[in-house]
Amino acid sequence: MKVLIDSNVLISAALNPNGTPFKAFVKAVTAPNQGVICEQNIDEMRRIFNRKFPTKIPALESFLALALLTLEMIPVPTEEQESETLIRDADDRPLLRAAIAANVDAIITGDNDFLSAKIGHPKILTCAEFLSDF
Repeated sequence: MKVLIDSNVLISAALNPNGTPFKAFVKAVTAPNQGVICEQNIDEMRRIFNRKFPTKIPALESFLALALLTLEMIPVPTEEQESETLIRDADDRPLLRAAIAANVDAIITGDNDFLSAKIGHPKILTCAEFLSDF
C-alpha cells in the first residue's frame, strides 16, 4: 500500500518514538507498504518546530535524516484539481494534489479537515485505523 504521511503524524513521530504516530510511520515505511511525503511536509515540519519546539530541532533533523532514507519524495502538482474543493483548509490542498497525482492508496493523518472530508480515494485514515485495519 502506498501511503502519504501527513505532517502532523511526522511531527508526533519525531517527538515521541513510543507513540501511535511513530508506530504508524514505521508500518508505512515497511514492506509491503511504501511511505511517501512531499516537500510541503518538510517545510511545514520545520516551520512548526521553529515556532513551537525550538529546543527540539536537533531531534527533528535526526528524525528526518533517517526518515528520508525510507520515504519517497513526491512532487506537488501546481494545477488545482476538482477534488480539492472537498478540503476546507487551503494549506492541505497541495498535499491532497500530491497524493492524487502519485496515486497513493491512503493518507494517514490526525487533521480533522482531512478526516471529515468526503474523499473516496485515497482513503483518509487515522494512525490507529492504519495500524489496525491495513
